[in-house]
Amino acid sequence: MTMWSREDVDGVAVLTYRNPPRNFLTFAALEELDAELARLETAPDIGVVTLTSDVPGYFIAHADLDELAELSRGPMPRAKIWYTAMRRVERIPQPVIAAIDGQAWGGGFELSLACTLRWASTAAHFSLLETALGIIPGAGGTQRLARLIGPGRAADIVLTGDVLTAEQARAAGFVERVLPAPNFQAEVLRLARGMASHPAAALAAAKRALVEGPRLPLAEGLRLEAALFAERLASPESRRLQEAARRRYAEAADDDDISFGDRP
Repeated sequence: MTMWSREDVDGVAVLTYRNPPRNFLTFAALEELDAELARLETAPDIGVVTLTSDVPGYFIAHADLDELAELSRGPMPRAKIWYTAMRRVERIPQPVIAAIDGQAWGGGFELSLACTLRWASTAAHFSLLETALGIIPGAGGTQRLARLIGPGRAADIVLTGDVLTAEQARAAGFVERVLPAPNFQAEVLRLARGMASHPAAALAAAKRALVEGPRLPLAEGLRLEAALFAERLASPESRRLQEAARRRYAEAADDDDISFGDRP
């Protein structure tokens, strides 16, 4: 890879984007990301993926403006990678965490919305600025944001093009955690490693229920959840972990500090 690098740490694949000076998101970068995620889909030792940047001040500024200008002159088959890569982020079995430290506007904001979780530093800021350019978000911004926080709040963000701080983003409901900017990447990795310590198959099943379920009628979503629950409940891995939990309860019946996350 040339713009993305990968480092695996304790079950976490850290994908880091570098396209200085402002980390514009290009067709080539999305093709690289899509290819790397396709490899990760079948990686048995990876439970969680994080997307981050090592260009100070930026997660991803926005889409490459030269490529947008070229696209405005007529259809470009290559532009389909915007849809393909975003769907890959959304559908890959592993939970994907956008670790946002700096600017995430336009396409950078939209990439984060395709992720399972968005964890931001106190230095992060967000905007869907497309209406100021005479266009609209075109890589899922209107659709994913509305599904995540509701149509009214999404409309306010899209139609104004306002820049939101990390705390405003958390209050709006599309950022789940705000972490201090100093040591942000280390703290994200610490938290992601904790998540990755859980069985990868359980994480994948939970992600599928959370992503697909809300887009189904409630009855169908409940059937999906029940099917995934039954599948995991019957797995040898789950049976082993449940038996270990039962032993811990039997050995420490009066101990209120029993963690299901402890490995037997």
